[in-house]
Amino acid sequence: MPKEAPFRLDGKIALVTGGASGIGEQTVRALSRAGATVRVADVNEVAARALASDVRNAEPLGIDVTDPASIEAAFKQVDSLDILVNNAGIGHVGNLEECDLEDWRQVMRVNVEGPYMVTRAALPLLLAANGPCIVNIGSVAGLVGVKRRFAYCASKGAIVSMTRALAADYAGRIRVNCVCPGTVDTPFVEAYLEKYHKHEKVEVRKQLDARQPVGRLGRPDEIAHLVLYLCSDEAEFVHGAMMAIDGGWTAL
Repeated sequence: MPKEAPFRLDGKIALVTGGASGIGEQTVRALSRAGATVRVADVNEVAARALASDVRNAEPLGIDVTDPASIEAAFKQVDSLDILVNNAGIGHVGNLEECDLEDWRQVMRVNVEGPYMVTRAALPLLLAANGPCIVNIGSVAGLVGVKRRFAYCASKGAIVSMTRALAADYAGRIRVNCVCPGTVDTPFVEAYLEKYHKHEKVEVRKQLDARQPVGRLGRPDEIAHLVLYLCSDEAEFVHGAMMAIDGGWTAL
């Protein structure tokens, strides 16, 4: 018999990297509303504390996903874990010729090495849990090519492959899935507009809206609710999936 209230996470402990803003913030809020205790893991400790003070059953956790010592120190504060959401990430605008070695390395440090190191640190806790899961936040840029997103596409393609490898290795012990958003209206996008299109924000935003066939950007809470589903018992048969949530972008 189905539960009266689906997608509940009562008694679960979750950790969301990059949890203090954007998709991460809304994921923290969604998991908390579903009954989980959520660690808001972010390099911006001020923002993490502010969010944790505003969300029931949330706790701040300072972490720099590019720094092994920071990750080790953070996980010394985590006694148990049922859910890991690898959300922290950065972008880069440019094709191969516009991507120098330091740009490439920084994107890979945050978007690929970060999830690798955090997942490795979390693994003993997850393996000790009952019905644990990992949700990686990928991107449509890991499924299709996007112009002038060379390093970003490569990094998110790595997350897609990492998800599949983890799903193969830990089937039956840890559920592992990947959410692949299209363009979502977050501070990430606003920073892009401010940096690259400061004097034409309105026009470029219209272009971003049009890139999704439904005619608008996604909302962070829409992504968060897909993450919530993947963390719930209702998704027990979902494993190794790359779930696009992109307003129809990859359908075309």
